[in-house]
Amino acid sequence: MGLAGLLLATAACGGDSGNGNGDAEAGAVSETVEAGDPVYGGSITVGLEAETNSFLPSEGTFNQPGLNVAYAIYDPLMQRSEDGEVRPYLAESLEPNDDLTQWTLTLREGVQFHDGTPLNGEALKTIFDTYLKAPDSRLSAQLAEVTALDVVDDLTVTYTLAQTNAAFPDLLVGASGWPFSPTAAAAAGPDAGANPVGTGPFKFVEWQRDSRLVVEKNENYWQEDKPYLDEIVFRPIPDEDTRLASLQSGDIDVMQSLRQSTVVRARDLDGVNNFEHLGSNSGGLTLNTSRPPFDDIRVRQALVYGVDQDALIEVLGGTGVTPPQTQFWSPDSPWYSETVAEAYPSYDPEKAQELYDEYVNDPERSDGRPVGTPLSFTFQCPPDPSLNELSQLYQALWGALGAQVTLQQTEQAAWIQDMLARDYDSGCTRVGADRDPYLVFDDAFTEGPLNMTAFQSPEIDEQLEILRTTVDVEERKAAVEEIGLILNENVPNAFSGGTLTVLATREPVVNLDGWTFPDGTMGNGANASTAMWGHVWKTE
Repeated sequence: MGLAGLLLATAACGGDSGNGNGDAEAGAVSETVEAGDPVYGGSITVGLEAETNSFLPSEGTFNQPGLNVAYAIYDPLMQRSEDGEVRPYLAESLEPNDDLTQWTLTLREGVQFHDGTPLNGEALKTIFDTYLKAPDSRLSAQLAEVTALDVVDDLTVTYTLAQTNAAFPDLLVGASGWPFSPTAAAAAGPDAGANPVGTGPFKFVEWQRDSRLVVEKNENYWQEDKPYLDEIVFRPIPDEDTRLASLQSGDIDVMQSLRQSTVVRARDLDGVNNFEHLGSNSGGLTLNTSRPPFDDIRVRQALVYGVDQDALIEVLGGTGVTPPQTQFWSPDSPWYSETVAEAYPSYDPEKAQELYDEYVNDPERSDGRPVGTPLSFTFQCPPDPSLNELSQLYQALWGALGAQVTLQQTEQAAWIQDMLARDYDSGCTRVGADRDPYLVFDDAFTEGPLNMTAFQSPEIDEQLEILRTTVDVEERKAAVEEIGLILNENVPNAFSGGTLTVLATREPVVNLDGWTFPDGTMGNGANASTAMWGHVWKTE
């Protein structure tokens, strides 16, 4: 990977998983689960927090539940190692030219999709041209700067970029780098998202939407000694209490959660191992700046100054477990800035009231309502008990300022769609990711479907240009810091606490944190409640 790989290695966030019955620290691991020797055979059931809309990489909204299914069916071309370096996984290599505008990817020999067709350069080109770059693709904006994928030979392709992009390898960790059979996708047509065909350790069997998705062992997998399991059943169980009770009763073998109260309660279960991770993902507040009154900075600042961050964390069950967040990066990330932390608009009811009153008494207020009319808007959140309490706390805090806040419960999959369409006022969300900062901020604050707040800034664009074009770590850190200061002033998002995640497993299910690259390099564990399922086995 050369220079770019060295650069991206600095973006890691410590260790990534562990077996924990003690308090987790950001990026820390607690005692490791002894996996023992691999065991072949068996079936496990994995309880996920939500359903996914589609499993075609160009269509799907892949949050943690969808990622878990995807890592069973697909192999990422690139993946992240224990130390955070982006390295080839399904790919053999990825090398840039001198100015980082062209990247040459070499595939491994003999890899086949589940339908028996070969993974080769022509397959990658068809995927890229026909699906990933299609106008209706969820990845088209992300890949806008990639102008072409050209076939060099059967196992080699080149990605040509419109301009230098030091963060390009990180794109191939995500859905843009999950090869799927173009032959199978063409045959399935509009149903391709319900009939995924990848190169991964497990083959798709059936999907009963909102009930279960079943995969079975890929007997022709390119890693000869994997997978170990015969079958995985993924079950969306949106209710946290039900999912936890299902793990406790043995109805499921693995539980995925990003709810702090659930993570803590899982620690008390007998016969359960908890693979926890605390990275740069945080609970947060999202404001739709394309709608009045949130298009006015005074309103956004008033609402954020009016929020008691410690009270939010307490409601979520994270007191003493997860630290308050002040930016897109956790304190152990190299992109974290103390300067940004100090500039975060912490709880100040008097300042909040002053800003609120200034807006509502402004004859030119953007919502067009008469002077003195209280703010009135809707706050959306998924229907989880802890999130219901969270919503009620926001309502009370903002009600103290005079705002009339209507609460709306929206199932997570539908809430994500509302945010993508910017069809909402405000709501709870998750903010931040352990990825290259250029990709994180470019997705979130430039034109494109993932800019759910609709906030854009010429000043942020200037810093993004630095992140895109330089491999100098100190220059990139300075750019990240400047973006953090801009966001803390304009507050399209705000934060509660870091998101402690868990894959809690019945004791026989092991090695979620022990996956490796084909060359033996350690991977990044059960990062953000996701697993590389081809490396997992069941001891009984």
